[in-house]
Amino acid sequence: MNLEELRRQIDALDEQIVDLLNQRARIVVEIGRIKAAQGVPVYSPDREKAVLGKVCQANKGPLSDRTIAAIYRELMSGSFALEKPLRIVYLGPEGSYSHLAAMGKFGSSVEYEAVADIPGVFQEISRCHADFGVVPIENSTGGGVIDTLDTLVETDVKICAEINRTIHHNLLANCPIERIERVYSKPEVFAQCQRWLAETGLAAKTIAVASTSKAAELAENEPGSAAIASSLAAELYHLKIVCENIEDTPHNVTRFLVLGREMARRTGEDKTSIMFITADKAGALADVLDAFRTENVNLSFIQSRPSKKRNWEYYFFADAIGHVNDENVARALRKASEHCLRLVVLGSYPQAGEAL
Repeated sequence: MNLEELRRQIDALDEQIVDLLNQRARIVVEIGRIKAAQGVPVYSPDREKAVLGKVCQANKGPLSDRTIAAIYRELMSGSFALEKPLRIVYLGPEGSYSHLAAMGKFGSSVEYEAVADIPGVFQEISRCHADFGVVPIENSTGGGVIDTLDTLVETDVKICAEINRTIHHNLLANCPIERIERVYSKPEVFAQCQRWLAETGLAAKTIAVASTSKAAELAENEPGSAAIASSLAAELYHLKIVCENIEDTPHNVTRFLVLGREMARRTGEDKTSIMFITADKAGALADVLDAFRTENVNLSFIQSRPSKKRNWEYYFFADAIGHVNDENVARALRKASEHCLRLVVLGSYPQAGEAL
């Protein structure tokens, strides 16, 4: 067949695809009515994982599973809009990496709003001003995000999902690299680009600001200024990408938490986040950790933070592989709590797959 004949086949298939998508959408509307009547949330992390798993399992190629998942994420975003428009808050400003992560998770058919700081994301969820929030929790090279850990200590929101997002840092400016006098970005970003900054001689010109988006805004308005930020920030703040992918580690991934008011249901591939304060006795931390070891529960993350209430008292944060409703996880939590002054389950949620 020639080119025109092949294109006619594509046009015919496109008509079928659109018709099927709208058939699916009409069912979604009916589901939305049932959910509204029963008070069931529109977004269900466990259902999302099941749908993506099924469509990827059904995929025979040549499209990759990653492509199929991206298509269905956007389709689900449109479905949210049909059921009930979702409002997603994220650590801003617009164009931040949290913004990118939120868009990758929830698609383009929901409402987004940036807030100034991480506690603000928690507050918007707690006050029911938003449906879900997105905040960073740890970076593969930089470690835990202190503001998120500290805010998790006193909160009534729940972690209901997680996002792994590959982070590519770019040098943005509207002048050649040799004319750059100042480079703005977050301290954590500079730490992730140390080698490149040293090699280019820009390390001495760095100025720390609160966010990568603020850095892009300054670079747009100040001659001779540059920012290290996302490609989305370049688009939003009318900057050119002078150098791309300047991070020292090519597999630079940040894990983000999706915050809501309910935990996710069990999927069989889950993670449970906890916060605890050990009892004031010798070996208390070892006893807590041993509770998980004896129940064969793997801890994939653990970090401590000072309590800020009593000197030399620490909060510990940990991620356990499994759901709070798994028998072995439930037993481990009961045993661990015997050695704690306080133990709180922050959320159980599906484990994130490949980084977006």
